[in-house]
Amino acid sequence: MVIQKLELTDKIEASVKPEIKALLQEAADLQGRSLDDFILSTVQAEAKRVIEQYRILKLSKEDAEAFAEEVLNPSPPNPVLKEAAEWYEQAMAD
Repeated sequence: MVIQKLELTDKIEASVKPEIKALLQEAADLQGRSLDDFILSTVQAEAKRVIEQYRILKLSKEDAEAFAEEVLNPSPPNPVLKEAAEWYEQAMAD
């Protein structure tokens, strides 16, 4: 049987109040995990959740229907949009 040794390359340290450490330790103990394992897996899961939240656009049903309606049947351009398009065309022509 060959046991592979994991090499850790980065270290993260945090100073916490004793009551916070005790809370984290209790949660780790309840799951039968080391404190380090509990903290790392919990923080990793939260990091993935935050990244997903910012990468994925989630719309309500009403917002999704309004978006689809505007894509399929766009409103005519308003004066501000027309002015912006004219400015863009002039800027790109120069």
